[in-house]
Amino acid sequence: MIYFLTVNYYSTPLIEQLIRSIPTNLDISYKIVIVNNSIDDPTLQQLQTPFLQILQAPTNLGFGKACNLGLHWIYSQDSNAIVWIINPDTYLPENTLEKVPIFFQTHPDVSILGTLIYTPTGNIWFAGGRFVPQRGAILSLDLLSCDPETTYIPCDWVSGCSLLLNLRHFQTCPQFDPAYFLYYEDFDFCRRYAMQGHQIAITSQLAVIHQPSSITNRHIAQKYQHSTYSYLLTLERYTNKWILLMRFGRLLFHTFILLVLKPKTAFGKLAGISYYLRRVLSVKP
Repeated sequence: MIYFLTVNYYSTPLIEQLIRSIPTNLDISYKIVIVNNSIDDPTLQQLQTPFLQILQAPTNLGFGKACNLGLHWIYSQDSNAIVWIINPDTYLPENTLEKVPIFFQTHPDVSILGTLIYTPTGNIWFAGGRFVPQRGAILSLDLLSCDPETTYIPCDWVSGCSLLLNLRHFQTCPQFDPAYFLYYEDFDFCRRYAMQGHQIAITSQLAVIHQPSSITNRHIAQKYQHSTYSYLLTLERYTNKWILLMRFGRLLFHTFILLVLKPKTAFGKLAGISYYLRRVLSVKP
């Protein structure tokens, strides 16, 4: 069974496009699970399909916590399922769904699988992630073009925009860290489970088409607040204090420059920095 898991935040038209891209005439069992983070938006209830399950969040949980709600529900239904976590502002190219069971039958050792992510114009938006802890560098690289014949390539992290989980490898329900509201939760998720021995990989066999920032750019200041806080939290966890201080200083310098050039972006970053510093001070003995 394949479960598509997506999070709604006032994105019903986008989710309709995603649902339309999933074929219904194939002999493949699947279900679409939507966690609704916008509880005052009635339009989501207008979606009609026998393959649909809507889970209501009590409030806007952010991405990771909302995914956790959906993952708990799916794991209780079928702990051996394949879960495709997918952004609402994506859709599948033709002849995609049938490749999913074939991949995991052929490569059963992969626990967390990322897909190619294209923009609507056909450019590659994501094709694998590397992490260089000695520099604190979280890199999005095209790992697949260098070896187009390979089925998949192990990597350090993959994007939560389009991420597949083979649940049979997890003794308990996999979860995102609730400390992250938005951004970098996918990186943290991959690194935590990689350290537990799970194989992380990116494949060229599966792809989605994604309109970058079609949702988060609605609220620029909030976008940069969450991304800045999550970035600093991630550096704290996966680098050393000197790398964190160096990156923090660079971030602060660029933020003050942006106060003149892009004030909304700058104020969002300052809010994220402030939130992070309050967290650091609150946990000190």
